[in-house]
Amino acid sequence: MTRVMLLIDADNVSADVIEQAVQRTMDEYGAIHVRRAYCNAEMAVNRQALFKRLSVRPMVNLSTGKNSTDIALAVDAIDLVIDERPDVVVLVSSDSDFAPLVIRLREKGCRVCGIGQQGKTGEETVGIYDTFMDLAHHGAGYAAPAVRTAPAKKTASAKSAGAKTSRAKSAGTTTAAAPAAKKAAAKKTARKTAAKAPTAPQPQPPSEAAEFILQAAPALRGGKDVPLNDVAKALRTAGLLGKHGSSLKLFDKLTAEFAVMQHPDRIRWTGAPAP
Repeated sequence: MTRVMLLIDADNVSADVIEQAVQRTMDEYGAIHVRRAYCNAEMAVNRQALFKRLSVRPMVNLSTGKNSTDIALAVDAIDLVIDERPDVVVLVSSDSDFAPLVIRLREKGCRVCGIGQQGKTGEETVGIYDTFMDLAHHGAGYAAPAVRTAPAKKTASAKSAGAKTSRAKSAGTTTAAAPAAKKAAAKKTARKTAAKAPTAPQPQPPSEAAEFILQAAPALRGGKDVPLNDVAKALRTAGLLGKHGSSLKLFDKLTAEFAVMQHPDRIRWTGAPAP
């Protein structure tokens, strides 16, 4: 049987991409002998139910600086390859910084496969693996369906009152019924007009990929144009973009939420609420 080791950079990909990655690896190889996810303490707490369900062992990293989780994964990977002798190593990350690790694992006789998150993976990342699979994040932009309520039923007393009013009108015994009926008709017309009036569209929450970017570059949240170079530096500092990764390629995959202006190069988040 092919021995498979699955190592997940859980700080880099979304929860549903992790779940897809485990399922795809199981479908292809039939078993996963080592399952580990590397993340900070907050992420481990937030995803503990996911890790438990997928039988993934969380490797909590008490961050001591930029890329410390990546380094913990890389060190562990070398130790595991020596001890466990896997045939295949699957790395789940969109980070191009793992290139030296991939090369070293291949030298150890492993086939190294990569799985990344669509919209976060640069071309330079795809090329370093023996095979690479880009998985779409399906949790973005979810909106709960509108709740419809059934029309209220008339109570017995209301029906009785309506019958009495009808009889009073037909008998001509009430002179105040006509003005009351006109007022009720006017209210009904006003309600119909209000129902037909268009409602303002509700702003959609940012996708998870967009939220990662907004957290790294908070200047974008205001909806103003921000220099693209400044945003690229912030994304590299946050580990969302590789050292030589192209920010333009990243935003080309997120055109529904970000607009890139050229000459000068600037970027704007189009999901900002109207002032």
